[in-house]
Amino acid sequence: MKHILLPTDFSENATNAINYAIGLFKNEECTFYILHAYHKGTSSIGGGISEERNTRLYKDIENKILRNLSHVVDEAKRKSNVKKHQLKTLAIADSLLNAIGKTVIDKGIDFIIMGTKGATGLQEVFLGSNTAKVIKEIDFCTLIAVPENYVFNKLNKIVFSTGYEHLYEEYELQPFKRIAKLWGSKIIVTHVKNSLQLTPQQTKAKKVLEKKLKELPYEMVDIDTKLKIVPAITKMVDENEEIGMIAILDYWHSTIEKLIHENVVNKMAFNSKVPLLVSHLVE
Repeated sequence: MKHILLPTDFSENATNAINYAIGLFKNEECTFYILHAYHKGTSSIGGGISEERNTRLYKDIENKILRNLSHVVDEAKRKSNVKKHQLKTLAIADSLLNAIGKTVIDKGIDFIIMGTKGATGLQEVFLGSNTAKVIKEIDFCTLIAVPENYVFNKLNKIVFSTGYEHLYEEYELQPFKRIAKLWGSKIIVTHVKNSLQLTPQQTKAKKVLEKKLKELPYEMVDIDTKLKIVPAITKMVDENEEIGMIAILDYWHSTIEKLIHENVVNKMAFNSKVPLLVSHLVE
């Protein structure tokens, strides 16, 4: 059974990401944890009466959050596979990052799925450099960023961006391979060329990757070096309607650092027309 974390701020974008997650895993046994993180805050007014009022106020806020979460679950149940899906709610008085991190560990979360735009809590994550920050800090769980208004239909192809500079282990490829197997998706291995020829290390890495992907349909594509990574991948997605996801395995000590220097995660999260899957590698 998969465990999926769905943070929500009760915005339309958060709801859209929840609907996407339900569609993506519609035939899989899953527990979906719908999480709302909030701050209780503090009062500047001292005294027992103000504390009593604050207690009532906080209780009212918590009750409203629980009602909103219940409504979200009711709506999600209408779209979910009742035989395979369980939906649970979490209301955590903490920052969004802390709440996500704790839940990932406590619940054994496999995927975090979030909208790329939103109000209040989600806005904290998906504005400017905060996108790279959350991916860097929650570096122990795969995240799928769902573009605003994206509606899940099918997943015929997944673009996997690589520099062929890492000898991938099977577990590192599992997040997007698991999704590809669910839908029979073809993997488009996309390499941005730095030179006319691969180095011996890159050639070895490419062969290892081919071996790891042999049970899935795949093809390997080189991107023109004249284009930067983001516009090159965006162009590919624009020209191929069958592409339904972009996968990036993020590691820091290789030429894929160009992805970070180019701020690719930010740009892809905001500009991509399809969901962006980001996993971390430890080197």
